[in-house]
Amino acid sequence: MLLNQINSPADLKKLSVPQLETLAEEIRGFLIEKLSITGGHLAPNLGVVELTLALHYLFDSPKDKFIFDVGHQSYVHKILTGRKGRFDTLRKYKGLCGFVKMSESEHDVWEAGHSSTSLSAAMGMAIARDLKGEDNKIVAIIGDGALTGGMALEAMNHIGHERKNMTVILNDNEMSIAPNVGALHNYLNKIRTDKHYNKVKEEFEHLLKKIPAIGGTLAKTAERLKDSLKYLVVTGVWFEELGFKYFGPVDGHNLTQLFETFKQAEKVNGPVLIHVITVKGKGYLPAEADSHAWHGGGPYKIESGQFVKVVGPPVYTDVFGNTLIELAEKDERIVAVTPAMPKGSGLEKFADAFPGRMLDVGIAEQHAATLCAALSLEGMKPVFAVYSTFMQRAYDQIVHDICRQNTNVVFAIDRAGFVGADGETHQGVYDIAFMRSIPNMVLMMPKDENELRHMMKTAFDYNEGPIAVRYPRLNGVGVKMDEELKPIPIGSWETVREGEKFAILASGAPMLELAASAAELLKSDGINPRIVNARFLKPLDENMLIGLYEDGYHLLTLEEGAVLGGFGSAVLEFYASRGIYGVKVKPIGIPDYFVEHGSPKEQRQEVGLTPERIVTEMKAMLPRKRQAAGLKSR
Repeated sequence: MLLNQINSPADLKKLSVPQLETLAEEIRGFLIEKLSITGGHLAPNLGVVELTLALHYLFDSPKDKFIFDVGHQSYVHKILTGRKGRFDTLRKYKGLCGFVKMSESEHDVWEAGHSSTSLSAAMGMAIARDLKGEDNKIVAIIGDGALTGGMALEAMNHIGHERKNMTVILNDNEMSIAPNVGALHNYLNKIRTDKHYNKVKEEFEHLLKKIPAIGGTLAKTAERLKDSLKYLVVTGVWFEELGFKYFGPVDGHNLTQLFETFKQAEKVNGPVLIHVITVKGKGYLPAEADSHAWHGGGPYKIESGQFVKVVGPPVYTDVFGNTLIELAEKDERIVAVTPAMPKGSGLEKFADAFPGRMLDVGIAEQHAATLCAALSLEGMKPVFAVYSTFMQRAYDQIVHDICRQNTNVVFAIDRAGFVGADGETHQGVYDIAFMRSIPNMVLMMPKDENELRHMMKTAFDYNEGPIAVRYPRLNGVGVKMDEELKPIPIGSWETVREGEKFAILASGAPMLELAASAAELLKSDGINPRIVNARFLKPLDENMLIGLYEDGYHLLTLEEGAVLGGFGSAVLEFYASRGIYGVKVKPIGIPDYFVEHGSPKEQRQEVGLTPERIVTEMKAMLPRKRQAAGLKSR
């Protein structure tokens, strides 16, 4: 196999075009085989095989810098830069990262798990290159979905103004995670499908080739004629108006076309945009047929294309989606808003049931947040359905437009806590700290899927400002669902296990399960902790906190979130603000570093969210005399 001979981009440059085409098929087979075991982003990577081969064949990485937007389409890049032997560890604990990772290779020059960053990064690197007097190439690879992000448009505006030499590859597969939406998507579709323009362009270029060169004047005239043709046939020529030299559309699976276009682009002074058309999932029929489902998934059976699924209780995401339909049937003011995540956020059924009340705004979290604020002010009941990690991108809008104006926006924060294989860029572990610090915000997390339903009822009945419910990327506990939905008193906690002397204040199902496991271990030491479902992270249950202090309890807080500024900090702040210093409080959460990919169980083990850690910490809170005398003497 040719693939066995490729250990670096230098090996690639020795091959002929037919050999590269053979290598492309071998790479597809390799990816299909390996990801059937590990899971991962199959469809995006099958779509960029020839494009990545062309980049590494014509450019000189790592001197020339490839900046992948998001990075989930970088598997082929990893294969070509010496990492194919590690693919059995893809997205596993301490294994190969599913995104670009600078610590893995000198060929990885930019890390991103969120979209629309590549153009800003490319501009920064181009400016630095010119200031240092260097001559390397800067190539940003961005998808048509990521191009709708406001940050990408801001960068394009700056690039077109400064006119630095760089190449932007627009990988147009009509998809981000979900099908793309919006005016820019429609514009690209017009370019992509305008056969009249492409035919006239090809005929005109063929005619020019027949005219002998008669100096620079004719060449300049011909170039002006070509530009005029673009304006005549394609309305707007948006990219060129922004200052880019536009090439395309180009078949992203035709190596000869890619080579020719890249070589033409090299002659241009200033920023170039190469519009490449690719097929997401190319070469594997199940992925081509449903590239949405195959964007990123778990293990699967190659022959049938069926994912290997674990049967169990419904996932929290589906419980959210089904309950939202139930509530929306009774309240026509409920509107769902999502930034390009209708399926991932559990809104596909809602979209079918209420198409006019489902708003997919594309990869535009900032716009989504402010849109929700305005919908609320006009009497609607918007729910912003978003992953915790993506909600971070709209922090200013949450503070300024939603909370400052005290609008009745409901946040459905999915993927709260550890997310497993997607790793550090996708962990939902910071929203507690940054949401609870904002005035007017209410923040809650359910103990199980049934309580999630009641929390949604609570959220839509609440009319005093923004309210958020966060839930994990997990199956539910498996409890029976109540038919009647009832609101939960704001700020109220509940004791789920009685005990004495010690209380574990746990937020969310995974932490309550952890607390229960620790309590079982503590039985042998004669310790019987009270376990509290601290379902409101803001406001806290002040009456219970005062009662725990008055009854002499020592407290341990559990959260699958950053311990700095998190739920435990809120409890400590509560006591300190009231001058109460006699109560012992031990916060346990995620320490001050980025936790990399692995299973949630491995991630919890790494940071000490374990029953054994709780036992150790609780014993350390005992009076010293009792520690010395032995735990069982009571």
